[in-house]
Amino acid sequence: MTVPLPTSMPSAPSADPRPEPPGQDHGLSGLQGFLRPRGIALLGISGRSENLMARPLRYLVEHGYTGGIYPVNPNYEELVGQRCYPALADVPGPVDLVLVLVAADRVEDAIRQAAAAGASAAVVYASGFAEVGPEGLALQQRLAAVARETGVRVLGPNCQGFLYAPTGVVATFTAAADRPLTSDSGVAYVGQSGAVGGSVLDLATDMGLGLSFWASTGNQADLDLVAVSQELLEDPAIRVLMLYVEATDDGQAYASLARRARETGKQLVVLRSGRSSAGRRAVASHTGSMLGDDVAFVLTSEEHGVVLVHDIDELLSVAALLSTGKRSEGRRVAVVTTSGGAGSLAADQCEDLGLEMPELSADTQDRLRPLIPAFGALANPVDVTAQLFNRGAHAFGDVCRIVADDPSVDAIAVFVTMVVGDAGARLAEDLVATAAKLPVPLLVGWIAGQELTTEGRRVFREAGIPVFGSVGDVARAAARMAAPAHRGTAPALPPSPEVPAARVRELLGADAVDGPELLRAIGIAQPSSTLVTTPEAARDAVAALPGPGVLKLAAGDLAHKSEVGGVRVGVAAEEAAAVFTELVDAARRHHVPDVEGVLVQELIPPGTELILAATAGRDGFPPVITVGLGGVTTELYRDLASGLAPVSPERAWSMLRGLRAWPLLAGFRGAPPADVAAAVDAVVRLSQAAVAGGERLAEFEVNPLIVGARGGGATAVDVLVRTTGHRAPLGE
Repeated sequence: MTVPLPTSMPSAPSADPRPEPPGQDHGLSGLQGFLRPRGIALLGISGRSENLMARPLRYLVEHGYTGGIYPVNPNYEELVGQRCYPALADVPGPVDLVLVLVAADRVEDAIRQAAAAGASAAVVYASGFAEVGPEGLALQQRLAAVARETGVRVLGPNCQGFLYAPTGVVATFTAAADRPLTSDSGVAYVGQSGAVGGSVLDLATDMGLGLSFWASTGNQADLDLVAVSQELLEDPAIRVLMLYVEATDDGQAYASLARRARETGKQLVVLRSGRSSAGRRAVASHTGSMLGDDVAFVLTSEEHGVVLVHDIDELLSVAALLSTGKRSEGRRVAVVTTSGGAGSLAADQCEDLGLEMPELSADTQDRLRPLIPAFGALANPVDVTAQLFNRGAHAFGDVCRIVADDPSVDAIAVFVTMVVGDAGARLAEDLVATAAKLPVPLLVGWIAGQELTTEGRRVFREAGIPVFGSVGDVARAAARMAAPAHRGTAPALPPSPEVPAARVRELLGADAVDGPELLRAIGIAQPSSTLVTTPEAARDAVAALPGPGVLKLAAGDLAHKSEVGGVRVGVAAEEAAAVFTELVDAARRHHVPDVEGVLVQELIPPGTELILAATAGRDGFPPVITVGLGGVTTELYRDLASGLAPVSPERAWSMLRGLRAWPLLAGFRGAPPADVAAAVDAVVRLSQAAVAGGERLAEFEVNPLIVGARGGGATAVDVLVRTTGHRAPLGE
């Protein structure tokens, strides 16, 4: 959010006569100055109550901050009942945090004053920095330099500030802080958008989820989202951390954050936006264009158990559910409902999202039978019918407790329809009490109007339990919370081979990358090949093969030869010269540039065709390795699985196992199983080459990799390599 500051701010205080302290340790310890400051100075605080920059002072007073509060403005003697000081140097008590409420061109001096006053932390709200163009960027770079020089940690600029409920530090101007705030949820939020952040805070309060910490990081001249989050993971008051991420340019730092969250037993819930920019970068990559825009971010998150959500309501509801300390250990959901129709809809939604709805055990059904009328349902979904409410105030909760005892249940989804008014309020009280005692998460969907369910929803809100408005919303939240689907146990596989990293770097550094030589260097099999430039040479090359050959147009980085008629299979020697001429003519008709000739290859026996690719790492993330159903239908089916390089044999097997085409490899309808071990070996070798190539490699793609029957090996039939400095054909 852009924050315009008034131009009539008081003039800058005079320079502090005390000597400026040397640069302090610029480590994360400075963040404690934000969370637990002994005193807070508000430099340039506005005296006009209608001004946004007057709010931080009022919020500190109203929300009960007990440390020193020091407004600094020479035009006032008192503001909001607090003595006002003419300059920061005049503040009598210790100051750990300075709220910088002056315009952009005065911020650099304000940070120096903060350092001179002994502060370790500052919030810069003003806009007018990198978001406005080159001049603002230069101003922001100077701000960052001053922060490094003085050791003052800076949140912002162009941010809405932060709050930390345990100590009453409400250092923000968002109107969402006008509402009462609580600190007992253990849920924190850090986001890169001020406007989205304000909405998150307001919606969280509305649903009864009091945030322990909230911050908008703005332009991130010094402290960024990851740095703030790393400190929060060490805070015992925080159990769940919500992140709103627009850009991540340090993949290693994000991976470290996600890893630390798992180590500390904290849960990260992440909403990612701004993926379109990554998508535009991926256009340069043939395989990358088929992947998700932020596939490396997603893979890193999944590797460390981060919960990824797709909208603000999911961010809040999933965080609220996880704050109870319960996360689904698997993907098995039991549905308890007052409506058979809602149960059927839930079954459909769960199946679409890869969730299971197992039949409850005979013992569980026997325990349920006395509570549920004969015209209800016991197996899953459990349809209690409206008659259940005649059996007492706690009957619905009793059903949920019985269902939760079933060993096949990882989560319970409750769907209530038109149970409204006083009956709805009593049901809400029963479910709140029940949820606290269950060993598994309980999700509540109430499919009824707000007006008729006001009291019941208040009960859920006061307990911090989200109420979903549709069957689909419940199913999606259950899917987000669930553990990843189990792909099975990999068979015994050989250890990871080692590729010659120095040779890979040498080949990728050449002006024209030799694709076949690169494949030979890393040990991936390929058919015998000869590049020819005349019809006669094509005839002689095919004649030298043990049987018919394959002729392919060799031209630059042409990725789709078949689309221009550039591939012929099963060509006999006597046909080769004519086919050569036809391929060259086709290239001319389609204006294909950089035609080098025709590649004559040995014809490989049929097998399962895969695509195997490595796309360069971006923004500090490692390269992404992708495997999928290959050949000319690759982009049609987009049956792909990805992992981060380097890929272990077990991970490579899991990627193959996750393909919809896996039955073709396992042996479909009596066909012999494919040589999966050879395919795994090729995936691992290519992933190691991607790591060895480092910044030199943009993309390395094999399509197809023909996987023969078990024992028949895997052969790279076509290969494409693109380097970061240029695009070059590899063996095509």
